[in-house]
This record gives sequence, C-alpha cells and structure tokens, in this order.
Amino acid sequence: MSTTDPRHSIFPEWLRKGLDGLYLASGYLAGLFLVAIFVIMLALSAGRPLGIDVPAGDDFASWAMAASAFLGLAHTFRSGEMIRVGLLVERIHGRPRQLIEIAALVTGTAAAIYFAWFAFDMTRTSYQFNDLAQGVIAMPLWIPQLGFSGGLIILAIAFVDELAHVLFGGLPRYEKPAPETAEEAIERAIQSGA
Repeated sequence: MSTTDPRHSIFPEWLRKGLDGLYLASGYLAGLFLVAIFVIMLALSAGRPLGIDVPAGDDFASWAMAASAFLGLAHTFRSGEMIRVGLLVERIHGRPRQLIEIAALVTGTAAAIYFAWFAFDMTRTSYQFNDLAQGVIAMPLWIPQLGFSGGLIILAIAFVDELAHVLFGGLPRYEKPAPETAEEAIERAIQSGA
C-alpha cells in the first residue's frame, strides 16, 4: 500500500500488524467465549433431565457472556461493524468532515480510556483484596473480570490508534467505503441483516 493512500497506517508495519493481530485475537477470544456459553447452556439443559448438576453453570455462563461482549468491541469497531449514526456526517465532505470525525474520535477515545481505567482498577482491587464470587464455586473475581477489563483496554487502544491515524490525515478505517455498485450495496445489506 502506498503512503499516498489515505487508509495507509502512520505506524511502522510491525506495529500495524501487531495492533491488527491484537484486535483479531480479541475477536477470536470473544467468539471462543460465545462457544463456551453454548456449551455451558447445553450442559445445563441436557443435565437437568439426567440429574447432572453443573456447579455454578449460570455464573460461568454470565462471566463468559461479559467476556464475549467486551472482548469483541475492538474487533467490531475496527471492522466497521459498530452501529454508527451517520445521517449528518455522511452529507459533509472535505475538511469539515475530517474535523467532525476527529471530534467524534476524541470523545470516543476519552470515554474508552475512562471506562478502561476504572475496569482495570476494579480488577486490580479484586485481585488485591482477593474478592471471591458468592456462588457455589468461590472463584477469585479478578479472573472473570479480566475479560471485561481486557476488552475495554483493547478498545481504548483501538480508539487511540484510529484517532492518531485520522489526525495525521488518514481516512477512518472503521468506516467502510461507499458501495460502488448496486449489487455491492445489496450484498452489504444482506450481510448486516438490514
């Protein structure tokens, strides 16, 4: 990719690959936790008629759900799949559009860093005080909280990455380019479930 391409990364190639790998790994982990929810719920449902109890199955399913939701955020953001209301922004072009994108990214970055910091602090505090789950299995709470805080930290990294990219003149990579043909527009609508 040439450096004149507005979607080109400002970071060295090794860092760009590392960041993209981090977002992809986070997405895969989210998918893994989604599979874990399925397996736990299947074990709970199939175990009841057979008299088999899965200790703290509901707790593990809820922790896996939180991990899946938060670990998937950065990958969803970078893939351009996050819900974005662009009715106004899509009608603006040029420098005003870039300034609006920068303002939105600054706001998003500040919110992501804020939530990531407090999620990290909560996980660290749970670790320091050896907080335990109140369920059947006394699991240290910092372990399931890692998915929550880790997902928010990776999302904050993704926002900082994207903000730096747009500040240096790049086009937002979280926004897919406009479809070039009617068939492409229809295919995107089908894929998004619209």
